Amino acid sequence: MSSIYDRLRRPRAIAVAAAAGLVLTAAACSSGSSNTATPGGTTGASGQKVTISIDCAPPQAQQPVQHKEWLEDVGIFEKANPNITINSIYNYPCEQTASFTSMLRGGTEPDIFYTYFTDLPQVLLAGQAADITPYVNSKTVPNLADIAPSSMKAVTAGKTLYGLPTSNYTQGLIYNRKLFQQAGLNPDNPPTTWAEVETDATAIAKLGNGIEGWGEYSAGNNGGWHFSSYIDAVGGSMVNTNTAPATASFNTADAQQILQALHNLRFKDNAMSASQGLAWGALQQQFGAGKLGMYIAAPDDIYNVIVPTDKGNLSDIGMGPLPSLTGTAAGSLSGGNDFVFAKHDTPAQIEAGIKWIDFENLTPGTGQFNFTRQKADGFPVGFPEPELFVGPTGDKINSLRAASATINTAYYQPFIKAQENGDGEPTDAQAVYKTLDPVMLAVLTEQNADIPTLLKTATSNVNTLLQNAG
Repeated sequence: MSSIYDRLRRPRAIAVAAAAGLVLTAAACSSGSSNTATPGGTTGASGQKVTISIDCAPPQAQQPVQHKEWLEDVGIFEKANPNITINSIYNYPCEQTASFTSMLRGGTEPDIFYTYFTDLPQVLLAGQAADITPYVNSKTVPNLADIAPSSMKAVTAGKTLYGLPTSNYTQGLIYNRKLFQQAGLNPDNPPTTWAEVETDATAIAKLGNGIEGWGEYSAGNNGGWHFSSYIDAVGGSMVNTNTAPATASFNTADAQQILQALHNLRFKDNAMSASQGLAWGALQQQFGAGKLGMYIAAPDDIYNVIVPTDKGNLSDIGMGPLPSLTGTAAGSLSGGNDFVFAKHDTPAQIEAGIKWIDFENLTPGTGQFNFTRQKADGFPVGFPEPELFVGPTGDKINSLRAASATINTAYYQPFIKAQENGDGEPTDAQAVYKTLDPVMLAVLTEQNADIPTLLKTATSNVNTLLQNAG
């Protein structure tokens, strides 16, 4: 059975892989609610009846259990709010690039529509987003103050709020606990520095039988995507947005050390495969087959791909923080999705939409955070995602999740305890990632790779694209 979170998404470059038949993640809008905690009140100052259309509702054919839970939630919500009618638009995947762009150009989006965090510039350029700033406060969204700052930033332009986030992820180290044990390593103590990564990956690779210690991407924009997360982990950034136009800021001594570590893993430590130029999906397959010791990803790689698709053994998998130079990750590339309110929405529709999203996506114990029902419906519970809240709300969600856990949550504590800050994605993310793919590929395929020159060239190329974009 697919996970309750199988509607959470990855960056746009990875979404393209869906067309090739890869199993991807999608938004958690398909989750359940609690029968004891219900939203209340009516919408609008006059309490007038209002209908709101919303997409990303799970279709019965592709997601029967999520569909059942969605209908249950709609029923609970409409009973508590008799003046509000939810018009569910069933679509999976929630967003496809061509139809999304066409919808924006034609102004045919639903009243509340699903977007990736990186979609806001496109939505604003099309003039299709409503300003919901006056409607969102601690009364309409009680847990507003605890939503992860990077998630709120993704739906904000200047001081104007256009939507509400519904999921968030950061990346960490996914590792094979069984291979760690076989290599004489402590499976409860994953590496946190690049030097430790080299040591552990080398030990795992020495097991032989086609087992590699470390896996990495360098194609399909995924190499640049991982590189960006590595830069975040050492406290850097890919792009400096304090200049006009924005400029590349990744050509640093730390970046050289990271790339040198990857080069060492490939050519000095012999801890990586000779086959490189890998894109999304390849590492998950290798890991699921028990032939890969470590790589970086978000938790949903485990429950959406490695286990259900690539038949990996859940009991063999653990997570730790992103590797850094100091052993303490300063941050992580983060992403996720949200719902934006359409330009044509009336004030009553905006108020009703905020109330629905708060119930379905932003309240512990209801909607996507009803872990009791997820467990009863056979979904795995206990993975540290979505990472949408911090503070007391985050603690409450973690407690509820742990109470219904169906997995060994101890295997993920190193990742959870790291509390990596989400840094979002760089300006013009996909173009930046694409520009860094050749750097990653050269580092992993050329024994005499000139890392300083590679970074210098990539910096020039990124500056050019940012200047043209500006």
